Amino acid sequence: MRKALIVGIDYYEHIGSLSGCVSDAYSVRGVLERHADGTVNFSPQVLVGTASNQAVTKQELKDAIRALFADDAEIALLYFAGHGHVEETGGYLCASDSDAGNDGVALAEVMTLANKSEARNRVIVLDSCHSGAAGDHPLGNYAEINDGVTILTASAANQFALESGSGGVYTGLFVDALGGAAANLVGDITPGSVYAHIDQSLGPWAQRPVFKTNVKAFVSLRKADPPISLQNLRALTTIFPAPTDELLLDPSFEPERTDEHEADPSIPPPDPKNIATFRVLQNYVRVNLVRPTGAPHMWHAAMQSKSCELTVLGQHYWRLVDEERI
Repeated sequence: MRKALIVGIDYYEHIGSLSGCVSDAYSVRGVLERHADGTVNFSPQVLVGTASNQAVTKQELKDAIRALFADDAEIALLYFAGHGHVEETGGYLCASDSDAGNDGVALAEVMTLANKSEARNRVIVLDSCHSGAAGDHPLGNYAEINDGVTILTASAANQFALESGSGGVYTGLFVDALGGAAANLVGDITPGSVYAHIDQSLGPWAQRPVFKTNVKAFVSLRKADPPISLQNLRALTTIFPAPTDELLLDPSFEPERTDEHEADPSIPPPDPKNIATFRVLQNYVRVNLVRPTGAPHMWHAAMQSKSCELTVLGQHYWRLVDEERI
């Protein structure tokens, strides 16, 4: 069971209303509901505050967060987009009926519910100002994060969360990451890869996203379409018996040749078996698993009887295949 509570609040009765948070919430739901192949991923509950007749009260928000973390789900994921507040006593998530920032739902309460939850993985994603305060102890320079908890926030505790166009900058990158930009070669998207994508995208001078975690292994948040088939990936150890081996090529691997090559009787004709292997090798090159040696491209390597070898990334995936971890 994979549960997600997705909250987006544009309407605020007493503090300035926002625009884009509700749209962001629906975008997150759209990408989390199903894997890329259409199979079910998360079962989401969506709370949105759009107007006075559709507000999200403090009590509703707190009750929904409590229900999210109330059982032993495989993953319990909280996403919040809206106003955030921080002061000496800690941070807060602001609901539609908050009179001031510090009467929202305290991040300390959210962390208590997450830390005590029996869910195997608890993931908290906050696109709100000062959200980096989540998990921090207000009286000390340390975090309070139990085993199995991961926090991803749009900005540091002393920063604002920026908007761009119709939504938050952070959420736009978060959705892109879940859409496949942060996927590995088997299609898994983890909290760590999501953060790496957002961190690189924002750069050192923009708002700084925050990543805090206490896990022994990353969980996959979503499966994207892998850039290379699992069958091809598992063929690494067949094509390269050892990770440091070079594969000697010759013109029989390459079906495309010039008229000059066709007329040269010393050049061996294309071989169907080698052509099939070469097609797989070209797929490896496309995802940086293999590179030609002594030639600029694989075509030249084949026609000039050069070789190819695994890259560092290729050797890494070779070992994963060899250890039957893929």
